[in-house]
This record gives sequence, C-alpha cells and structure tokens, in this order.
Amino acid sequence: MSKRRKFLISAVLLTFGFAAFNFLDNQQRLIGISILSLAAIILSVWSLYESLGRNMTLTTLILPAFFTFGVGIFWFLLPSNILVRVPVFIIYGLGIYVLCLTSNIYTVSAIRTIALLRAARGVGFVLTLLTYFLIYDAIYSLRAPLYIFSPAVLFVSFPLFFQGYWSASLDTALAKDIMRLSVISSLIMAESSVCLYFWPATVVVGSLFLTVAAYVLLGLGQAKIETRLFLQTVREYLILGILVFIGMFFATHWGGP
Repeated sequence: MSKRRKFLISAVLLTFGFAAFNFLDNQQRLIGISILSLAAIILSVWSLYESLGRNMTLTTLILPAFFTFGVGIFWFLLPSNILVRVPVFIIYGLGIYVLCLTSNIYTVSAIRTIALLRAARGVGFVLTLLTYFLIYDAIYSLRAPLYIFSPAVLFVSFPLFFQGYWSASLDTALAKDIMRLSVISSLIMAESSVCLYFWPATVVVGSLFLTVAAYVLLGLGQAKIETRLFLQTVREYLILGILVFIGMFFATHWGGP
C-alpha cells in the first residue's frame, strides 16, 4: 500500500473518530479526545513506518497528537450548530492529511535532502501555531487558578517548541541546542502566562497574544538553528510582537465591571 493511501486512510479514520464525539457525554469527551490523540500517534507510526527510526524522527509524532487534542478540546467551546461543526470536521481531516505529508517529508529529509522541505517547514510552522492557539484558547477559557494555568501553558509549549525546533535541523540525534531552546522558550511562555493572568483580556485576545509570543520565539529559534538569525530577522519578529502588544492594550477593557 502506498504512503499516500495510508495517509488518506488515517485522515478518514481519525475524522470519523472525531465525529463520534457527538455521541459521548460531556464527562466522557475528554477521555475520548485523549484516546483519539493516541490513535493519531498509532496511525502516524503505521503511515510513516518505512521512514521512521529509533531516533529523533519520532519527533514527527508530536504535532499530529497535539493537533488532534487541540481541535478536540476546542470543540467543547463551539456552539451545537451543524453549520459550525461540519467545517471543523473538514478542516481537521485536511489538517491530519497535510500533517502526514509534512511528517513524511521531515523523516525522509532527515536521511537525504529533498526539494519539498522548505514548503513542508512552512506548513508545519502554520499548523504548529494553529495548534498553539486552539490549546491556549481552551486553557485560557477555563479561567483556572494561576498554579494550574501557568504550568499548563508550560506543559503544552515544550513539546510543540521541541518539534518545531527539530524541524529546522532534522538531526537524527538529540541536539543540546534544541533542548535548551525548547526549555527556555517554554519558560518564557509560562512567565508570559503569569503576566497575562492579571491582565483583564478576553479569551480570544489572551490566546492570540500567547500564540503570537510563541510565533516570535519559534521563528527566532528556528532562524538561530538555521544560522540565519540576522538583525533584520530579529527586528521583523520583535516589531510584530510589539504591534500585537499595543493592539492588545487598546483591545482590553480597563474599566470596572
């Protein structure tokens, strides 16, 4: 069976599994999301088995699982409207299929250089940011205490940073720079969440701010790994971060309740 057929089968199976959430009680849906995220890992291993090794190529399994989990928990926040939920099914299915293609390019490129690598990195970057936003939005909407909110942001950020930085190097062995950057970036995100906790921002604005912060850190980190961290690159990322911060400042309601 060809890889593309495996990718298509995996996307269809996971999409049908995602649709089955509608038949679960609210108490059971979190368990269902966790099982589906595990299924995403298993199906990714099955689809990429020929090119996966007992090395850092296993990092490609992180994003499909977190993307599935992110879409799943975001599902709780959507209205019970078929016009809203059907597009989510389609987006999720297409996202999983594209992720399979992207992961395949990563695992093959870890062995030899191929022409589609640059495009795959761009797609992986966008899907990583989308996953960040979906999970941050779900975490922020819980309005949990600080001792839960900040560690949750830290826990989610690390593996996504790790796979994002690895995609910039594609080394089959663990590199200290990737681990160091992942830890530092995750800690910065956790510290940002502490500041955000005391900021009277809406869920969407707060989630967007965290996502942009992840965008800046991930972009700068990948540029450093690829040895293209020039002054102009740093300036572009920082300007965007500052503009978003200013926009968040003016979008915040500072008055009383």
